[in-house]
Amino acid sequence: MQESKTSQDELIALIIQGIDEVKGHNINLLDLREIENTVCDYFIVCNGTSNTHVNAIVGSIQKTVSKAIQDKPWHVEGEDNAEWVLMDYVNVVVHIFQKQVREYYDIESLWGDAKFTTIESSLN
Repeated sequence: MQESKTSQDELIALIIQGIDEVKGHNINLLDLREIENTVCDYFIVCNGTSNTHVNAIVGSIQKTVSKAIQDKPWHVEGEDNAEWVLMDYVNVVVHIFQKQVREYYDIESLWGDAKFTTIESSLN
């Protein structure tokens, strides 16, 4: 059981590293494990400044995770318009928004019961 926890922590660290490498903004980690009937254990939420930036974040996450632990997302959705891209790593789901779309959907408020951690990035 401990090995799974370590690999999940490593996956989260690698995803955050991938976001940070291409200057993703406002990275938040939402721990959903204490909430009943959730689809995963963690959400990682961040935003980019444009369609190109959002797609660069997605590419950086995929490259960083694949290179380090040979894992890839089970499913990726939203790359065509790149306003909100969802990357599903099964127990960790990454939401990459454009700023105005993130503000509109306000996903962090929807999951207000989650344990919330703001990640310091190289931008701060």
